[in-house]
Amino acid sequence: MRGPGGRTACAEAFSDASGARSRLRLCLLDSRSLPTPSAKADERAEMVAEGVSPVGAEVPADRMRILLIEDDDGDALIVDELLLDAGAPFAMRRARTLAEARPWLTEVGCVLLDLELPDSRGLAGLRALRELAPSLAVVVLTGLSDEHLGEQAVRSGAQDYLVKGQVDGHLLQRVVRYAVERSKAEETQRQLAEARLYAAENARLERGLLPSPVLADPRLAVTARYRPGGQQMLLGGDFYDVVEAADGWVHAVVGDVCGRGPDEAALGVCLRVAWRTMVLADRPVPEVLSTVQAVLEHERQHERLFVTLCMLSVAPDRTWGRLHLAGHPQPVLITQGGVSELTAPISLPPGISHSSEWPGGDVQLGDRWSVLLYTDGLIEGKIGSGPERLGSDGLIKAVEKARAQAPSSGGSDRQESELIVDWVISHARELNGGDLDDDLAVLSISCLAPADTASS
Repeated sequence: MRGPGGRTACAEAFSDASGARSRLRLCLLDSRSLPTPSAKADERAEMVAEGVSPVGAEVPADRMRILLIEDDDGDALIVDELLLDAGAPFAMRRARTLAEARPWLTEVGCVLLDLELPDSRGLAGLRALRELAPSLAVVVLTGLSDEHLGEQAVRSGAQDYLVKGQVDGHLLQRVVRYAVERSKAEETQRQLAEARLYAAENARLERGLLPSPVLADPRLAVTARYRPGGQQMLLGGDFYDVVEAADGWVHAVVGDVCGRGPDEAALGVCLRVAWRTMVLADRPVPEVLSTVQAVLEHERQHERLFVTLCMLSVAPDRTWGRLHLAGHPQPVLITQGGVSELTAPISLPPGISHSSEWPGGDVQLGDRWSVLLYTDGLIEGKIGSGPERLGSDGLIKAVEKARAQAPSSGGSDRQESELIVDWVISHARELNGGDLDDDLAVLSISCLAPADTASS
């Protein structure tokens, strides 16, 4: 609409809130209504294009950053004046298209979006913006006065819908603040829902990966710990199990599926269930391990997946056992005489070889002992900032330190075993400078002293 003298009435819709000064400046500087723009008008339009906070200017920490996506210089200038007149503590930048706005989306707290842009029309621009920055507060500021379109915009992810000419500076300031707070609340709810999902997934995976031991012998005690690596919320592919067979043999396994994530965890569940099923069916150990290998080959997502295993079978008299290692670290034996590794022939991990031969070795345990089975996440943590890792030698030293401190508690063998496991894990994390990069599972089986047996 043109007024007297050929000037447009671009600012009249905002006149009640913005005052005569702003109205006069906007009408005089509207580049669309001037037949021949002056150099001064060109300069002002360029400044508006850069926004209230020019490119490269340092923005005070107490100012909220907002981004105006508007291709019309006159409308951009109106928004500029509205915020200035309202005294809004905002630092505004301006882009003419969605493509131009894209690099700035991570730097702002709110976007004022026009629905008619050179590279988008209607709600398509809003949907594209929501895909680029799902958690960013978006307020539609458009000349389209359509209640139905406004409802659609809010359903599509906008925090609010404002019509040019029906808003003043104070209203705009309040809407932006409320939009940002609503966006933060929505993000908090999203994170809460995600945390609940992770918790539910963890609970399901935990039941499969970390079962309760099937153990009736009061002479034996089991301590087990699992820690996800790299600050993950979901469990990985490490698993363990303990089963006492009908013939009195007690079988324990610790396994580590290569890779990390829910797929590897699900595969670990399959392998552990297959292992337990074969043990409860009283099948020979080579057949148990061959079955685990067959399940792995059928259930894995790609052919490069493999699993390392350590299986210890303790004889009914509890003084000796049989150890099978399939590409897995050797367990640690803790006795009154000291700390050492148990040794046995090592075969290739299931998934790498297709062998049906699983050589094992007999190991002497003694009358009173603990055996620590673990996955390599425990020993692959760094020592300080250098490349050196904890390794098996470092683990033995850590166990010796933990064992030296445990008697001071005056507790039982069962308590001592728990203290050693927890101290070793804590020590490995401390040496690494925080959470270990890889998942870890630790399983301790102890033959208790007679006094502990009686009390249990």
